[in-house]
Amino acid sequence: MKKSLGEKSGLAAPMKKGKIIILASPSGGGKSTMTKKILSDFDEVKFSVSATTRKPRYGETDGEHYHFLPKEEFIKKVENDDFLEWEELYNGTMYGTLRRSVENELKKGYFILLDIDVLGALNVKKMYGKEALGIFLAPPSLDVLAERLRHRGTETEETLHSRIERAKKEIGYTRCFDEVVVNDDLETAYSQIKKIVINFINR
Repeated sequence: MKKSLGEKSGLAAPMKKGKIIILASPSGGGKSTMTKKILSDFDEVKFSVSATTRKPRYGETDGEHYHFLPKEEFIKKVENDDFLEWEELYNGTMYGTLRRSVENELKKGYFILLDIDVLGALNVKKMYGKEALGIFLAPPSLDVLAERLRHRGTETEETLHSRIERAKKEIGYTRCFDEVVVNDDLETAYSQIKKIVINFINR
């Protein structure tokens, strides 16, 4: 049986009311990898599955990686105020964080991990204030980010250019986050994130 964080590290048991941990970065910045490592190490942390109108990539499962919704359904949820945050990207693809699922898990005392884009992260941080921890995962350089996106094999040169231009703007928001971690070496970056998360859980 998997142990709780308290049993693993001698830290206190979870608080009665949960809080939000926001992990944001430009596309290709390493959010998904860091998310998996956090969820593996912290039993108190639950992942918030975002909704999107884009098609699933190879290996992605509906309800596990994203809630894949038709655009008409997504727009209806926007009109019904079902999202904590949502945004439409350069190519018309929409992403959002479902309000009800987050609030339900917070009431149970869990810390909810949001793996979202930068502008969405700022919206949630503004909404929850000190009850949310904002971590910006920064690439060591735009050249490294571009190479990572190329290696992913899902980008055309046109979409790659658009993502890099967007990343330039997103990096300008680092001052709005509680913590900034440069993802140059994976293990070093995660070690920093792990310490930040432990401190937040036990605050």
